[in-house]
Formats: sequence, C-alpha cells, structure tokens
Amino acid sequence: MSAQWHCRWLGAAAVAAAAALAACGSNTAAPASSSSATQAGSPTAGASARAPLTIADPYQPRIDPAAFTTTIDNPYFPLVPGTRIIYEADTAGGRSRTVTEVTRDTKTVMGVATVVVHDIVTLNGKTTEDTLDWYAQDRDGNVWYFGEDTKAFEDGQADPTGSFEAGVAGALPGIVMPGNPQIGDAYRQEYAKGIAEDTGTVHSLTGAETTPLTGPANDLLVIQDADQLDPTSPAEHKYYARGIGLVLTQNITGPAEREQAVTIEKF
Repeated sequence: MSAQWHCRWLGAAAVAAAAALAACGSNTAAPASSSSATQAGSPTAGASARAPLTIADPYQPRIDPAAFTTTIDNPYFPLVPGTRIIYEADTAGGRSRTVTEVTRDTKTVMGVATVVVHDIVTLNGKTTEDTLDWYAQDRDGNVWYFGEDTKAFEDGQADPTGSFEAGVAGALPGIVMPGNPQIGDAYRQEYAKGIAEDTGTVHSLTGAETTPLTGPANDLLVIQDADQLDPTSPAEHKYYARGIGLVLTQNITGPAEREQAVTIEKF
C-alpha cells in the first residue's frame, strides 16, 4: 500500500480543505444497516457505536455499500480529486520519489464506489512501481482500503505481486484511517491471505516532527505500520497532519529511511 503541506503550503492546504468541505454536500452515505461496532474483533462499516479497534481472527468486516461515500474528508486522510502530493527520500539505492495523485476516477468494489488514487514510485528517475489504490469512507469517517492494482518493475519486467481486490478470492477491505483514532487502536489495513496483510496501530496523537511542508509540528497523528507476512521487514511510523494527510514515513527498525512530503499541487 502506498503513501499521501508554514507559510508556503497553507494556501494549498486551505484550498484542498475547502474543496473537501464543499464536496460534503453530495455523495453522502446512507446509514448502515447494522449498529454493532465490532464482530469478533472485526469492524462494521458505518457503525454508530465507538469501540476500540482490535486485530482478531476470524476477520469478518461487514460491508454495507449504503454506508460509504466517495467524499473522503477524514481530517487525517483527506482525498480531494485533482490533488497531487510528491514525496522524496534518500535511500541506500539512491533518490526515491513518489507521486501520489487523487484521480477523478472511481471503481466499484464489493458494491462500494471507491476513489482511485494513482501512485508512481521512481528511483534515480527510473520507475520502480506503478499502483492504483481504491478508497472509500464510511459514515463515521473511517477510511477503508479496498485493494490495489500494483506493478513493480525490475529488469524490464512487471511484477503484480501484492495486487488484490476486496471481494475476490477471499480478499477483504481494511481500515487505513480511523474516523476517531485513539492510542492503542489496532486494525487490519488490508486482508488478502498470504498476499497483503498490513496492520496499523495508533501510536501517538501528539507526534513531534519537522517536515518541509509543516515546519515544526507537535500535533501529528503517528501510526505504526507492520507487515504481518514478513515480521522481519522494517516497521514504519507514519505521521499525519490534520487537514493535510500523510507528511512523513520513517523506519523505526532496519535502514534509517525517511520519506517526506515536499510539495502539493493541483491538476
């Protein structure tokens, strides 16, 4: 699953936030048919009761298409169509650049209309990954991840490993951003057994970091991501700024890599 602005970026962020708020008047989700917050540790889309999010088996999220909208205005994960965010990092292999575009396209997955986000990753100017991600928001503000069509490029070959679509071959959607994150919340971000099993845990609501877009900030949401399929892979802390989204990804184990948002554009 792929990534997501101090004086220089405030104007752009305000435009994006205004656009998100303006969009709230349309595509509003109808109430979900269930009011239970969890079932065997699994979330229910649009549940009205707030219970701590936990990772448990069996994972059986209940998805009611009527509970979702393509207006994604979660303050920590706003997806405004026509917005492009660029991230950069110095890695062992060279300079990495990720361009994340919130497209104006939608895709229906499990009966849910989702927003299509396009990520292109380059290393030293050469494309290494090209991914389409699918997101939707439930009526309680939780942003769900419904899958991805991803290709990694090496030696001229495209490798689709990691691609999955919720509702196909047992794959299920997960929550990429809670509507009301609380420290200790733990949740599946995606679930395709043996293919994609990332999880997230809310680590802090007052993360302190400095990025090119935010300058010094001490009110960042910090989520620790982990890959359940590879316990030896580096764990990450992802820093989210309210009204902006993801501004920094930093390894907390393994190679000391730091990927940060450097600019936001409209297209």
